Order: sequence, then C-alpha cells, then structure tokens
Amino acid sequence: MEPWPISDKALELIKEFEGLRLNAYRDPVGVLTIGYGYTNDAGFGPGVSPGDVWTAQQAEDMLREGVMRFAGNIQPHFAIKPNPDEFGAFVSLAYNIGWQSFIKSTALKRWNAGDVRGAAEAVTWWNKAGGKVLRGLTRRREAEAALITANLDQPVGRVEIDKPREKPAQSSTVKASAGQIAGAVGGGIGAVAGLDGNAQLIAIAGCVLVALLALWIMRERLKAWNDGRR
Repeated sequence: MEPWPISDKALELIKEFEGLRLNAYRDPVGVLTIGYGYTNDAGFGPGVSPGDVWTAQQAEDMLREGVMRFAGNIQPHFAIKPNPDEFGAFVSLAYNIGWQSFIKSTALKRWNAGDVRGAAEAVTWWNKAGGKVLRGLTRRREAEAALITANLDQPVGRVEIDKPREKPAQSSTVKASAGQIAGAVGGGIGAVAGLDGNAQLIAIAGCVLVALLALWIMRERLKAWNDGRR
C-alpha cells in the first residue's frame, strides 16, 4: 500500500506539543521520555535510560521514523482516505496515545462512517493522563480536531479505499489457485478423452503436477491468512 502523505502543518503540530527535550526526563505520568516524546514503548530506536542525552538531529530522526511507523500502522484501518492534514492529525493522536488505542477509538469509527465532525469531537476526548484532564492535552486535541475539520466547507475529494478482506476466498491468490486446480482437472479429463496411450499418461501427469502446485500455493496462502498476513 502506497504510504499516505502527512502535511507539514501536522508534523509541526506534533513537534510543538511533544516538545523537544534532549535530556531524558519523566513525563506527567512518570514515563521516561526524550527527544520529541520518544519512550521505550516506541518499539524502535536505541531506547531511553535515565541520564541519556541526545543531539537535536537524533531527536529529529527518531520523530520522523516514529511518525512513519505510526502512519503505517494506522493506515490500513481507514475505510475513507483522509487528506494530508486530516491524516496528519490522526497520526498525531496515534503517536500520543498509541496506535493500538487509536484503531479501537470512536474517532476512527466515526471517520470510517463518514462522520467527520463526530470524529473530530471524539479526538478531543483524549485529553486525560492519569485520569486527570491536562491543559496541554486539551490544547493538542483541539489543534488536531481543527486540522480534521479545516476543509469541511470545501470539497476534499475523499476516495474510498479497498475494504479489508474478511474471508480467505477474497484473496486473489486463493482465487487464482482454485482456477488453476479447476483448469488442471479439466485438462486431465480432456487428455483422457482426446489422446491415446502414452500421450494420455504424459498429459495427465502434467495436469496432476499443475494441480499439486496450485494446492501447495493455496495452502501457503491460507496459512499466511491465519497468521494475519492478508
């Protein structure tokens, strides 16, 4: 899937509200943090330990990698493609609350239902840390919501994207394999009917090999499906 663009406004929003700290510190709920909101929960990079010091370039690099990773994690879960401002706002939210929380959020559900204003409203609900409303989070959520609703009075040209496949039969690989098996069976029947002796055996053997190969491909695709690789 082609990565969707994120607007510069959204990236600057993330920088502004994450803030740049080159020395490791504890955030308001006690999580060890450095750079532009980088923590050990990020799942990439060098990690952060008490006493760590980064350069500004290292902080910038980790931010961009983090934004790219979070964007890639949430992109497949959209039923309607956002514009760069809208997508950037959602990435900002996911970067702050975790992409796993975002894909389960009411904000995404409302967006996928075509309710843009409702999605923006649901974004503003994520303004608490440790059970307390924080002014900084409230301002960030309002800024993200503003990016989402900025173009409501203008045609934004949203494009419906492919819906996630829910059944193995929707896989093009499985469909093609089934077609090959059917073709091989048909070829075998034709060989029996139209040829004699050794020619029949050779033709049937070829059809059997094609069918076995198609069955193996189908089996591997179904295994991948069961593993969540769709």
